[in-house]
Amino acid sequence: MTLGAVAVSSKADILRAAIAFRDAVAALGDYNVIISDNIATRRPMADASGAVLADVVFGFQPPEEQWWRNGQLALQSPMARACRYEGQPFWANSDGFFTRHHNIYLDALSRSDFDFRSLFTAAIVVPVHLPFGQIGMAAFGVADRARRDLSAEFEANADQLMLLTHPFITSYTHVTRRRQWLPTDCQLTKREVECLRWAAVGKTDKEISIILSRSHATVRFHIQNAGAKLDAVNRSQTVFKAAQLGFIGLAN
Repeated sequence: MTLGAVAVSSKADILRAAIAFRDAVAALGDYNVIISDNIATRRPMADASGAVLADVVFGFQPPEEQWWRNGQLALQSPMARACRYEGQPFWANSDGFFTRHHNIYLDALSRSDFDFRSLFTAAIVVPVHLPFGQIGMAAFGVADRARRDLSAEFEANADQLMLLTHPFITSYTHVTRRRQWLPTDCQLTKREVECLRWAAVGKTDKEISIILSRSHATVRFHIQNAGAKLDAVNRSQTVFKAAQLGFIGLAN
């Protein structure tokens, strides 16, 4: 199977691509799959008719396993929370999150009630960081719930699972996007970005003016001008939209 087989070309193509994705994963191992295009919402991935893929394709049918109906579970799953801080595949169980490169943010994440909140005793997880700050994920848990160590499966399959997951989730997102929330081809100046970066860490206009050796009025002008370009209604939304478009970030 080529990777193009799991890409979605239209809404009508979602079901076919989902089945191709499921079958490609099954060829790698006996995995149960939890997949979401957006971990910030309870809305499950669905085909053109509205049928939930977790139900009709991936097999989560018993009420206790219908994770997409539980808003708290969707928001508090340790695996979903870890995807907010990690961009590469990892595997996890109640003992920790295991990555190829140490991530200090994952050390502090709670793993209490891991099995209940994750619906797996252990799973390989593939985060998918999309444009505009959206995060998708796929979790692959082995059918044998007595298995807690997936280090061997991770080394053998993580890269291939990532190669399958990314085109499926990204293409699904493209064909199902509902409306345009951000302006097209927005370009901010260097000064506007500098001011917004400091605003994002909580600095006031007066503090930013001191840091950048500019007048209070100049700082206010740059932030207001950036807000107009981003079609934002206030300072908070200006910072939020600038972050969604990658103009500012807190990584460094």
